[in-house]
Amino acid sequence: MRAVLCKAYGPPESLVVEELPDPVPGPGEAVVAVTAVGLNFFDNLIIKNMYQVKPELPFSPGSEFAGRVAALGEGVTGLKVGDRVLGNVPHGAARTHIVAKAKTLAPIPDGLTDEQAAGMIITYGTTIHALKDRAQLKPGETLAVLGAAGGVGLAAIELGKAMGAKVIACASSDDKLTFCREHGADEVLNYATHDLKEGLRALTGGKGPDVIYDPVGDKLAEPALRAIAWEGRFLVIGFAGGEIPKIPLNLTLLKGCDIRGVFWGAFAQKEPEKNRQNLIQVAKWTAEGKLSLHVHGTYPLEKIAEALNVLTSRQARGKVILKP
Repeated sequence: MRAVLCKAYGPPESLVVEELPDPVPGPGEAVVAVTAVGLNFFDNLIIKNMYQVKPELPFSPGSEFAGRVAALGEGVTGLKVGDRVLGNVPHGAARTHIVAKAKTLAPIPDGLTDEQAAGMIITYGTTIHALKDRAQLKPGETLAVLGAAGGVGLAAIELGKAMGAKVIACASSDDKLTFCREHGADEVLNYATHDLKEGLRALTGGKGPDVIYDPVGDKLAEPALRAIAWEGRFLVIGFAGGEIPKIPLNLTLLKGCDIRGVFWGAFAQKEPEKNRQNLIQVAKWTAEGKLSLHVHGTYPLEKIAEALNVLTSRQARGKVILKP
């Protein structure tokens, strides 16, 4: 098999593609012939040794995947060779074949492409957990989404609409915001040309958003929080902007608001049944046409550096996918 390998920590250009022995499943395991790998912003961090998950070298990046069952280990039931499945792992998916615990694999719903399935678990799993479990978003509330044209941002727009919220998409260019409107945003705000705090206040009649979904951090977090509604909920998703912001805690006092962390990986491990139900809901809404699972572009293994740089430069509109 072929695999992308991080053999020394560094930028995407330091990754290599090499031949490795074909994997063999152990008891309770399955080998999946990978057809699509969903890339995420944290893949850039893990290869630079800047992420909380720190695998031993060498390792493959990539956490979510789709493919076909190629072989089954002893004791596996409920799967057969050839089944279309999706799954996720802490790392290691950027390869042509992967071994996974059979019980962690799920069938790909009818009507979903492998590319959509590979991009569903983390992006939409994170976002439905954020909006449903952490924010308790209610119909009629206003949701502001920062970095709205990216993978998780797009998921927040679509899931927010499916949950009955009014959605304000915030992004850094007008063409990104046009894309957001096409995917359901009610209002848009260009924070490269307009003041974010004042813009959010103006679009909400001075009240401010009830929920702010922030995968960007950096210099956007504080002005967004300053615009939040009374008893609003500020969701910390990630820090794609680079810097981890230092928020003055007096803002939470003045606003009576909450800052709520969203760590989907820990949630999925600690509360697997809740996570499973969330993903079932995502699949249901997708089948009903409420979610697009939009794919920005697909790249072969050999162009993983190019694919990861699309994420770091924040050019992605939707999901970036590797095609082994």
